Amino acid sequence: MEPTQIQKDILYALVTLYKKKGGGSVKGEEIAELINRNPGTVRNQMQALRALGLVEGVPGPKGGYRPTAKAYELLAITKPEEAVRVPVIVNDELMEDLSAEEIDLPSLSHPEVCQAKIRMIGDVKKINIGDRIVVGPTPVNELMIYGRVIGRDDTENSVVISIEKIHAIPKDEVGEHMSAPIITSDAEETVKEAAKRLAEHGIYCTPVKKNDKLVGIFTLDHAVKAFVEGKENEKVEKVMRPKIVTVDKRIKLSEALRIMRDEDVRILVVTDNGKPVGVITDQKILSILAPEQVK
Repeated sequence: MEPTQIQKDILYALVTLYKKKGGGSVKGEEIAELINRNPGTVRNQMQALRALGLVEGVPGPKGGYRPTAKAYELLAITKPEEAVRVPVIVNDELMEDLSAEEIDLPSLSHPEVCQAKIRMIGDVKKINIGDRIVVGPTPVNELMIYGRVIGRDDTENSVVISIEKIHAIPKDEVGEHMSAPIITSDAEETVKEAAKRLAEHGIYCTPVKKNDKLVGIFTLDHAVKAFVEGKENEKVEKVMRPKIVTVDKRIKLSEALRIMRDEDVRILVVTDNGKPVGVITDQKILSILAPEQVK
């Protein structure tokens, strides 16, 4: 038996709220509010959805409903444990609690009408008509979609955008663009000496070496702070950031950028079979992945 449209709307809302709660049960009232329906209507439809094996009831004061694997299959939605977050940027602000779930490009055969319908996980009501939006990179194909919101469907938790540009992220490896050999600062030298090296090479930061090991990162920000505080003759190891993040030279640039974001660093040490062979900065990666934005 095929679910009715109202039942599908309820399922979409249930999955959206279930993912947003990190797997917590969802109450009928929450679903009703999201799709602008009477709570009694939702409860009645839940009876039928349970009979179809699409919804499970969770007893107790903190109970409610949760979708079954069959519901995900019916709606063609990725299960939470298998999902990859696809970033959504609205008016230049990353929406931390939104992720694109499905992108439909219905008008490819009509080049004069280039639109996309994007179903979201999270509260789509945070997006308004007229907003500038960027979605991506998408998994596998690593596409970035740029456009402006021209419609919103709260029941399906989706927006319609007028596409301005689709950009495919280059699949280059880090090793193709790293800087080598590695320019380093010495942990025992002064901030003034290390800052002079940055200026001579026109770079923002360097790894710091001590006893032939990389032990931290020295940046222009560290130098400026030290000079302002009158500590230009302090040893580099006293002002550096004691953190080194390494990546293999064979990983993709997009993955390197994700690691930088997760680790909160702006430079990675590139290795080959565990041996440091170069460095790459966020500015270098962005100049390749999104040259127009960097300019």
